[in-house]
Amino acid sequence: MSTRRGFVCAGCWTLDRIKVIDAWPAEEELARITATDRQGGGSAHNVAIDIRRLDDTMPVEAIGLLGADADGDFLYQTSTEAGVDSHQLHRTAEAETSYTDVMTVGHSGKRTFFHHAGANDLLNPDHFEFASTRAKVLHLGLLGVHHLLDEPWRNEPSGWVAVLKAAQAAGLQTNIEMVSIEPARNRHLCLPCLPYLDTLIVNDHEIGALANIHTIENGETLPERCKEAAHKIIGEGAMQLVVAHYPGGALCVTRDGQSYHADALKIDPDTIKSTVGAGDAFAAGMLYALHENWAIDKAMSLAHAAAATSLRSHTTVGSVETVDQCLALAASQSTN
Repeated sequence: MSTRRGFVCAGCWTLDRIKVIDAWPAEEELARITATDRQGGGSAHNVAIDIRRLDDTMPVEAIGLLGADADGDFLYQTSTEAGVDSHQLHRTAEAETSYTDVMTVGHSGKRTFFHHAGANDLLNPDHFEFASTRAKVLHLGLLGVHHLLDEPWRNEPSGWVAVLKAAQAAGLQTNIEMVSIEPARNRHLCLPCLPYLDTLIVNDHEIGALANIHTIENGETLPERCKEAAHKIIGEGAMQLVVAHYPGGALCVTRDGQSYHADALKIDPDTIKSTVGAGDAFAAGMLYALHENWAIDKAMSLAHAAAATSLRSHTTVGSVETVDQCLALAASQSTN
């Protein structure tokens, strides 16, 4: 029986410079900034902190590349204070720490991102060391926003593939996180990774891009198309399951052909501060539950509840609650 426990959250570490605005302006018009904040961001950061917030006994390790600057100091300090093992958060003087300007419209919670890759573009497979970890799961991302990892690496189609192969060789289970970029680019980067994945947790846009199936029409998600896309993609990789989440719910298909569906929790719109980080919170909840060998139905309940609690903050990780609190939230809705 495996004694492995915990997570390695690797790849995208960035500083989110959050600005809440009264409305999205047209070109050459002015919008008023009503609040500001800063918080760590990026898939690796968000999932790492979310898992620690869900369960502060769960070991979490970080791998990434930060600049030798104040933003890098901030990310390193906040991650360490959250209990994340940050000894593989490398530093470089060759580029500044990655940052994203996150513009959040106050009345809707919708957000727009302006991203500067910075040090993330210099991250490469040589920064990843798995020989000493006793973690069980690698969560890796974001494909499409890391220059060297997106490019061919030695004899591999990309640095992502090289990292995933090294992780599996070291005994880790693997999961990747995508970003909603141009569909053909997503297919080019992600499809070669599928043979080296144990799970895939993505959103409705991303699963459609991978399968080349239109899963969203007129701004509305088509769950049956998402299910069709998930079945197609699981057949093209080694994953034991594929999960696709969307604003109204989520679905999961497994290698043995079973499928599951769960509606999202109903949230009072007045309590929603921002949707930023909700997808990462969902992934954190799902990965945590799978790590603990929970049934898929229970895993999806935790994932939805983690995402729901994340909506209460303008930041990516500021309001995610514990596993017990999340399960209690999910249970309260199931009894109403």
